[in-house]
Amino acid sequence: MINAAVIGVGSMGRNHARVYAEMDNVKFIAVADVDQTRLQMMADKYDVKIYTEYRKLLEKEKPDIVSIVVPTKDHKAVALDSFSAGAHVLIEKPIASSIEDAQEIINVAQAAKRKLMIGHIVRFNPAIRELKKLLDAGKLGRIFQIICRREGPFPERIRDVGVVVDLAPHDIDVIRYLSNSEPIRVYAETEQRIHTDHEDLLLATLRLKNGITAALNINWLTPAKIREMIVLGEKGMFRVDDLTQDLYFYENTLASNEMWDSLKTIKGVNPGTMVRYSIDRKEPLKLELAAFIDAVQNDLPTPVSGEDGLQALRVATALVRSGITHRVIEL
Repeated sequence: MINAAVIGVGSMGRNHARVYAEMDNVKFIAVADVDQTRLQMMADKYDVKIYTEYRKLLEKEKPDIVSIVVPTKDHKAVALDSFSAGAHVLIEKPIASSIEDAQEIINVAQAAKRKLMIGHIVRFNPAIRELKKLLDAGKLGRIFQIICRREGPFPERIRDVGVVVDLAPHDIDVIRYLSNSEPIRVYAETEQRIHTDHEDLLLATLRLKNGITAALNINWLTPAKIREMIVLGEKGMFRVDDLTQDLYFYENTLASNEMWDSLKTIKGVNPGTMVRYSIDRKEPLKLELAAFIDAVQNDLPTPVSGEDGLQALRVATALVRSGITHRVIEL
């Protein structure tokens, strides 16, 4: 049995608490938060110890694993204290608010010989996992382009970072995951329409080392929540709805030899069959936390490492810089 604690029980932290409480191989022992109302709700629901000061939780409860679900600016301090207390750590994305803080978190985890995992939850969406298998098996042939839409209304929970650092790491990470390549050049246009301190709209292009291009359309301005990814290649196109865990494949077929030349010119590539894959739908957070626990219990590498989190943050900060300077940024 592994002892788990959650530091920060806002909207996402409450989900971490719920999943830990449901796991058979986990004893959910404590939570920390500055909000007494949230703490009392956790105590009433899960019968766990509650702390307004997370350092006291670490000192008294000595958890084996900790989920850090606090504002991004506090990630480094809480992570370093957790490592010092002997805990393995999962940090909700992004890993930190700066490259320097992210690198320090990684260095301290390595020195303490503790596991560090970053909560890039999209990797654990069953539709994305199935897509990864199909791409690696060559179902699409050469990949040409990846397009991501992550749009929705302004979240009340965010105050310390803009939409790029908050949301773009999701798509940057999954682009790296699916393409097996790294971004080498980015360009971004950003806007600040509603958020009073940071950007709330991003339109960006990325060039990957292996020649794939990628596009990001991310905002906090869209009334309806949209989470969509399109992967275009020589054999057709995959489309994923991240919310419903639906995966579709639209086949390209060569123009029929029976067509005369002028018709071939008009029609180009024929649309082939459309396949909707059968996906065993599961909650991504449950899969993510189970993978974290498996890495801790069996001394395995975490599936989303600190370096993965650092790279996603590095690209996100480059996008912010590009949006401010209106220049292409080489990575």
